[in-house]
Amino acid sequence: MLTPLHDVLQDARAEGRGVAAFNVIHLEHAEALTRAAEQVGLPVVLQVSENTVAFHGSLAPIAGATRVLAERAGVPVVLHLDHAVSEPLVGEALGLGFTSVMFDGSKLDDAQNRAVTRSVVERCHAAGVSVEAELGEIGGKDGVHAPGVRTRPDEAAAFARDTGVDALAVAVGSSHAMTERTAELDLALIGEIRGQVDVPLVLHGSSGVPDDGIAAAVRAGMTKINIATHLNAVFTAAVRERLGADLRLVDTRKYLGPARDAVQAEAARLLELVALR
Repeated sequence: MLTPLHDVLQDARAEGRGVAAFNVIHLEHAEALTRAAEQVGLPVVLQVSENTVAFHGSLAPIAGATRVLAERAGVPVVLHLDHAVSEPLVGEALGLGFTSVMFDGSKLDDAQNRAVTRSVVERCHAAGVSVEAELGEIGGKDGVHAPGVRTRPDEAAAFARDTGVDALAVAVGSSHAMTERTAELDLALIGEIRGQVDVPLVLHGSSGVPDDGIAAAVRAGMTKINIATHLNAVFTAAVRERLGADLRLVDTRKYLGPARDAVQAEAARLLELVALR
């Protein structure tokens, strides 16, 4: 069932568990992720990034297919526009039935980021759509996740208060696009931010965090856990294995199918990990 991000995260925060958020790049991802959520009976956030929109050439086709799967699912599913820097794209997402957007004003100066984010929040809330935001860049591009840089709890609290966001991504030691799970999170800082910020916290770049680190982050106060690169690696490994086993194979269903199944299995495992089961 299609569900607002606010509802899913508030329930999870109150119960002390996390919610996994996975990126949808193509239909096989959307199918695998909704099936995984139904398999374990847990909510899931399906994220379509602005980069994925560029890959497909438009938002509507991938969003439409993902929305149908979300609506038919027997568990709460959030349809989330991820890392949107384009305000027109946010408007398009509202028209397509998204229940959440992440507005990325990290490259703006602080005052402009707050002002534009607040404007996006007002527009989205009027449509019943939740908004996630961040104070500055989250890893992979230096920014606030350059070595040693961390979010200050007081600044996070002020940003959340000034903008009215429903969830806030913070920098605590992870980084986007990591292919090795070696990131060490600042758990004490997570606890400090959790104590000062009234909205659920989001961990970006969780693919680089090992299982025990993810569970510890949720216990320390993180609620939404974003994982993308790790599942892309799972998908790609399955495709490579299937093609390597049969060099004459040309039917795409016979390697995309096993890859979809592999992602479903790993996503189900991660959903339970994040929920602290």
